[in-house]
Amino acid sequence: MIGVSVGSAGAVAALPGMESSREVVLGMLAPLAGAAATWILVVRTYASRPAALTPLMVAAFGGKLVFFGAYVTVMLAVLELRPVPFVVSFTTYFIALHVFEALRLQRLFARRAPAA
Repeated sequence: MIGVSVGSAGAVAALPGMESSREVVLGMLAPLAGAAATWILVVRTYASRPAALTPLMVAAFGGKLVFFGAYVTVMLAVLELRPVPFVVSFTTYFIALHVFEALRLQRLFARRAPAA
């Protein structure tokens, strides 16, 4: 997850004529940090206390809501990034990383599911 995100942002930023490399990289950072932190918490919690996973995910959702709101505000209002490339990058990574997390959760749950 980290390698693909950093590699893809680096590849896009290195494209000839790319004037939005800063926006692309900064648009990737928050979704990646949120997904990585959540995934670490999910794996640790599920291994030790599977019943605590749902409350953890609800709390993580609330924390990410606040974090992402503050992050986008700082990036656009304080650092004055160009909005379109930043929002496109942020949205693309946000969706892609959440899809990846969902697929990994499905795989995690399938390992522990009782045989039918």
